Amino acid sequence: MISSSDILKASILIVDDQAANVLLLEQMLRGAGYANITSTRDPHWVAELHRKNRFDLILLDLQMPDMDGFQVMEHLKELEKGGYLPVLVLTAQPGHKLRALKVGAKDFVSKPFDLAEVLLRVHNMLEVRLLHLETKRLYDQVVAEQKRSFELTAQPGAMVGVEKGVRVSTPWFQSLKLRLRWLQVNMLTSFLAAAVVGLFQGTIDRLLVLTIFMPVLYDQSGNAGSQALAITLRGMVLGDLKPGKERAQILKEALLGLLNGALVGMVAGFGMYAIATFKHLPSAFMLGVVVFLAMIGSCVISGISGAIVPLILKRFGADPVTASSIFLTTATSVASMGLFLGLARLLVN
Repeated sequence: MISSSDILKASILIVDDQAANVLLLEQMLRGAGYANITSTRDPHWVAELHRKNRFDLILLDLQMPDMDGFQVMEHLKELEKGGYLPVLVLTAQPGHKLRALKVGAKDFVSKPFDLAEVLLRVHNMLEVRLLHLETKRLYDQVVAEQKRSFELTAQPGAMVGVEKGVRVSTPWFQSLKLRLRWLQVNMLTSFLAAAVVGLFQGTIDRLLVLTIFMPVLYDQSGNAGSQALAITLRGMVLGDLKPGKERAQILKEALLGLLNGALVGMVAGFGMYAIATFKHLPSAFMLGVVVFLAMIGSCVISGISGAIVPLILKRFGADPVTASSIFLTTATSVASMGLFLGLARLLVN
């Protein structure tokens, strides 16, 4: 909403080769409360003055020697790419009014000047001009927000190796080429997690009940890491994660991992204890403890990884949106399986 104070603060340029007319218009406007007023008697300077100051309104005399108001408006059109000329022409020739409006002027004031007419037309033109600028500003904000929203909606696909340019209509061969390379990278990193599980094959053979909770542990820690990754990427894309704030973000996600892991771990640990007791396993209590501790450790490591992986990739010049998910999955798998099986080997007889 445009207020009266906004209108009185607007910038105005007076262009007239007659000093008396310039002085009279300045007195009229200042008397009405307008304070941001500039004037020139040389029409050759109008375009340059407007380029530097972007006046909200230009009071332009049409009849001037060497360069008339129509020629001035032609130069102004080159600056106003949107086609809106904030020009109120000053003329004593009735025949010039229609021509000026056709050229791009928005209104006119007749000479000799009438105080009430001048102030009314200036006020109305400034109100329209400021509304035009406000509408343009809001439109630019909407366009920028839509662009930013598109970047955010492209993140889920990019995080699993689907490029932003891939759509439903993308040919299958091109889609295959764009996706396969990331699936191959993910396959290689999955071998690392499988190797960790292989190291504890003896423990698994001895305590088959552990296999029941391996997917639970992996899923919970994976979700914790994905949440941290999503927040960190969103902060990087939107500019919320300022330089120097990275350490605070990592510590925050570590704390959240600790708290979430403890709360979820209590439920999971009790579940393990109940199942082990039902199966009459003598180490039921320690198995519950193992699940509890492994859940805490896995969620902490996953939270830290979700925050630190995109930061590291960005520092090394890689696209954090595209590659983060693959490295996060590896870290989550190795941490959750390694902690769970390692603790079981260490604590359960």
